[in-house]
Amino acid sequence: MVLGLRSAIGSDVGRRRTSNQDSGATTGRLLIVADGMGGHAHGEIASAMTVSAFTELDGRLPQDLTDLDLAAEMTDALVDATERLSRRAGEDPDTRGMGTTVVSLLLTGDQLAMAHIGDSRIYRLRDGGLTQLTHDHTMVQQLVDEGQITAEEAAHHPRRSVLMRALSTDHAPEPDLERIDILEGDRFLLCSDGVTAVLDDDALLRELAAEAAPDAIVQRLIDLANEGGGPDNITAIVADVVELADESEQTQDLRVAGAAAEISTSN
Repeated sequence: MVLGLRSAIGSDVGRRRTSNQDSGATTGRLLIVADGMGGHAHGEIASAMTVSAFTELDGRLPQDLTDLDLAAEMTDALVDATERLSRRAGEDPDTRGMGTTVVSLLLTGDQLAMAHIGDSRIYRLRDGGLTQLTHDHTMVQQLVDEGQITAEEAAHHPRRSVLMRALSTDHAPEPDLERIDILEGDRFLLCSDGVTAVLDDDALLRELAAEAAPDAIVQRLIDLANEGGGPDNITAIVADVVELADESEQTQDLRVAGAAAEISTSN
């Protein structure tokens, strides 16, 4: 059996922001969401540059990834993105301090290689159950891990957006790297916190479990996040694991969204 991904992507500025600092991209085997940080320090540049580093990685990799160390390849892409951000900050002082979260999946055979930094998230829907595959790199999540506050308290904590880890110009990236086994019928969600700040796990489960195509689910998540106030930029990728007749069906044109679709990332 040859497994492939059928995905859709969407991004929206939300109701309270004047610009979209999120970026995302999909191909037949790559999924990535990056949520730029920095406000006036141009988080949109950070997210768009990071997405470009990963799409260029996808373009360089051979069709058969079986014998490759994908953790190393994805780390190299993160290092590449960090270097791009540093060069840009050196050329343009206004961009100093910019950074971004990253969640990415890369398909190889019956597994997905995952890279994660920050508080954007990846979920998997399997057999009617929803699992969060990433662990937020936030101050509030650390307090939950240490037993100082509950998960319910964390959801409304005033400092819930303070990151402990992000991709930035200040230090080398520190990603979580994993391999995830996949099955036909799995559905994955990659999203920025503009989705999860409004929609809890019950709402995500309800929407992802709907018998609808990925593009319809993406639009529904964006609409619901906006109906809930749209406090931040909203970016989502929904990808279904499907059986392909052969590997040649795995190709899907590059699709980009958010800042990555709007600005130049030349550096």
